[in-house]
Amino acid sequence: MKPKTHKRSPLMNRTVAAAAALLLGGGGLAAVNVYASAGTSSDDDNRREGAAAQRASTIACPEVVDRLQRVPKRSRQEVDRNLAALDSQIGEAYERLVRNRAAAAQDRGWTQNSVLGPLSEKRRATIERIRTALERAGQNPVGLEKLARCGMKDGGTPRPGDGEGDGGGDGQDGGQDGGQGEGENGGQGGGEGEGGEEPPATGPSPEDFVNIESVEPNVEDPEAQGNASTGTFTTSCGVNENGKFNSDNVIAAPGVANGAHHMHDYVGNQDTNAFSSDESLAAGETSCENQEDQSTYYWPVLRDLTAGDEADVNEPGGGQDGNVGKIIQPAEVTLEFQGSPQGEVVEMPRFLRIITGDAKSFTNGDANANASWSCTGFEDRQLADKYPLCPSGSQVVRTFTFQSCWDGQNTDSANHRTHMDFENEQGGCDNGFVAVPKLVQRIVYDVPEGPNFAVDSFPEQLHKPITDHGDFINVMSEGLMAEAVNCINSGEDCN
Repeated sequence: MKPKTHKRSPLMNRTVAAAAALLLGGGGLAAVNVYASAGTSSDDDNRREGAAAQRASTIACPEVVDRLQRVPKRSRQEVDRNLAALDSQIGEAYERLVRNRAAAAQDRGWTQNSVLGPLSEKRRATIERIRTALERAGQNPVGLEKLARCGMKDGGTPRPGDGEGDGGGDGQDGGQDGGQGEGENGGQGGGEGEGGEEPPATGPSPEDFVNIESVEPNVEDPEAQGNASTGTFTTSCGVNENGKFNSDNVIAAPGVANGAHHMHDYVGNQDTNAFSSDESLAAGETSCENQEDQSTYYWPVLRDLTAGDEADVNEPGGGQDGNVGKIIQPAEVTLEFQGSPQGEVVEMPRFLRIITGDAKSFTNGDANANASWSCTGFEDRQLADKYPLCPSGSQVVRTFTFQSCWDGQNTDSANHRTHMDFENEQGGCDNGFVAVPKLVQRIVYDVPEGPNFAVDSFPEQLHKPITDHGDFINVMSEGLMAEAVNCINSGEDCN
């Protein structure tokens, strides 16, 4: 079951200057007032417009990993370490922005001179290290240096109660659409950091939520052909009763602690962390009922923004990275492997890695976004870039439908995407790829009433629902995978 169109709805793409949803105190999000420039309008007109529509904005940088087609094994560790450094640099720049939001609001050049410019210089040096590592291994990367420049992106209206910036100067765009621009230079930077303020509320913008009952049904499945593989294989691995959380990402940032900058829920393999290897995963314990399934399944935690602080409020991945509120344990987790409407599926290779969705899709754009939010009783209505507000008695549902077309050779790729692909509109695989069992993760939650929950995210992604994503490493035994494929191809429902 999937929305009728694979491409996600375009996100807001206009820019603002000197304004940011930013880290404060325990790591919450604060929105800075911005008075948007209106051509020849008077300052008073600008201020009235700004007061009527305060906006939050964030730092947007081009994604380097998406430009990497192949990384030789000898360069992998150095490249991964520097890719993680790029993420940390954005987070540090974002924190600097919040601690100086009065200067940002009052001086249209401050953000460029004191945040975006220095950030771009750091990125140039880091990208150069990536380029050098690839050249030493015989690669010839072209154009990576063009990805150093960052800009600003509109983040929407702040949540009620979010902290407000001081000062009433005019805002000015701080970069070109899509995070490519350097912005305009202006005056000198202001003072460092304000104190004595109440911590702001946390979470996404109110406009990131929608009443599910107002959404039209938008799901249809490809028509099954006569030779379709119609069976299913379900594995039961619990709801993270063990409380296994960390802010690592062994697929996207192997060997880097806090590489995700947000907390993940884990079910299945209990060894999973940034330093896991194929060998340690194969030796790891599992929460799955079938002990031959040592696969690791993980996703960003969902948080209750009304329930006070979690134990990680002062920790990396938690409050230090802008993720606050109580972690909500899923009420239900279903892990189902499905077939192909076009024919039989083949076995996944052991240690196949798949990422679905994009943790940075708010600033990257929706090309790799695959978020799917809904409510129980309304799952024919799926949302890509909104959180659902469910009626009484209905629960929030997150669904991750993973890529199920494999290149037939690789268990991973340089950008962790190109070895896998989604089905085409008819449910088949293109470009010589072959169909493997399609993992569908369905996660159900009891959430607080109203727009008071949010998914963990990188700090600059503003907890937007479109940044939701899921990760999977296949560590089933070869026998169990063969059993799963046989069930699926035979039209049986097994577990």
